[in-house]
Amino acid sequence: MINWYQLAHDKEKTMIQIRRHLHQYPELSFEESHTHDYIVNQLEQLSCEIRRPVGKNGIVATFKGQGDGPTIALRADFDALPITELNDKPYRSKNEGCMHACGHDGHTAILLGVAEIINEHLAHLNGNVVLIFQYGEEIVPGGAQQMIDDGCLDGVDRVYGNHLWSGYPTGIIYSRPGAMMASPDEFTVKITGKGGHGAKPHETIDPIVILAEFILSAQKIVSRTVDPIKQAVVTFGMIQAGASDSVIPDSAICKGTVRTFDPDVQTHIMNKLDKLLQGLAVANDIEYDLAYERGYVPVHNNPQAYEVVKEAANDLNLRFTEADMMMVGEDFSAYQRVRPGAFFLTGSGNASKGTDHPHHSPYFDIDEAALKYAASEFLKILELEDVIKTERL
Repeated sequence: MINWYQLAHDKEKTMIQIRRHLHQYPELSFEESHTHDYIVNQLEQLSCEIRRPVGKNGIVATFKGQGDGPTIALRADFDALPITELNDKPYRSKNEGCMHACGHDGHTAILLGVAEIINEHLAHLNGNVVLIFQYGEEIVPGGAQQMIDDGCLDGVDRVYGNHLWSGYPTGIIYSRPGAMMASPDEFTVKITGKGGHGAKPHETIDPIVILAEFILSAQKIVSRTVDPIKQAVVTFGMIQAGASDSVIPDSAICKGTVRTFDPDVQTHIMNKLDKLLQGLAVANDIEYDLAYERGYVPVHNNPQAYEVVKEAANDLNLRFTEADMMMVGEDFSAYQRVRPGAFFLTGSGNASKGTDHPHHSPYFDIDEAALKYAASEFLKILELEDVIKTERL
């Protein structure tokens, strides 16, 4: 038997070193040139085939086995966010206004650690391992579909992905069969009325008041028109109008997000938003523009692949918990539309280390002890999928 946890534990310092380097030099989605080159440099030291760029900026590394086992893909993302880091750590971001605030530096370090361990056990490789290093996860349309279109899943039988999660305790593995993460849509509404003096509102068509009415009315879409069994969220995150206390502006803008699991509910909410605006336009003589962008499809885990994730955690004596459905989005779902696969979360939250801040926070950090748990989980999955044999071939 190969003790995957011990091997991942032995590789922990390497993964931490990689993660901290990437954390200091974050790059925004679709702009990850340094990160791309760093990953390639690490992979070039190993006995794998490297293809790049895949899509715009992706990398695919393939370890080929000697047997007739399946081909399994493992994926990590490597883009960062436009956030100024407020942590006072020696490895804090050196790129002002850019930060790894979602753990993608950790994801990449984990997969590079897995690559090194596979490289050290090539004689045990019964099938093929495809490592997908993906750019641009944070911004729709994401990098996954572009990499798929460029053949990153050609010949792949199943695909697995991991996300470090600060909301869960370090080392616990979370997943669920079927729907796991929602479709994250975005919308922008601009209402154009007629501006004027704040002392003479009767001579204007006040877009702020009408926008406020729209926002309040939209709250009823989910609570009164969507089946309560079918989860949905409508949230407004930005309102912008005017620049003076005594001037009614010509226009007002708001932005928001819609989260759903069911495509019919997704379409229903989009249409309801438009109908609300149509009614307000007729009643108030305004013009409006609704820009609605559908996000990633929901993450939907294949039942058999989910069972592999669960069995791997149990065999490693890691704690496993069935995850709740989550309203966050992830473009790992694009891979799952093409090949069966499963996504899992590895807890990285530890209040004593200050790593329990939410994702996308300027104080976000990960408990680096989680790296070895995720790496060993990936390796055990490869064994259970018969890609790696515990005995030499």
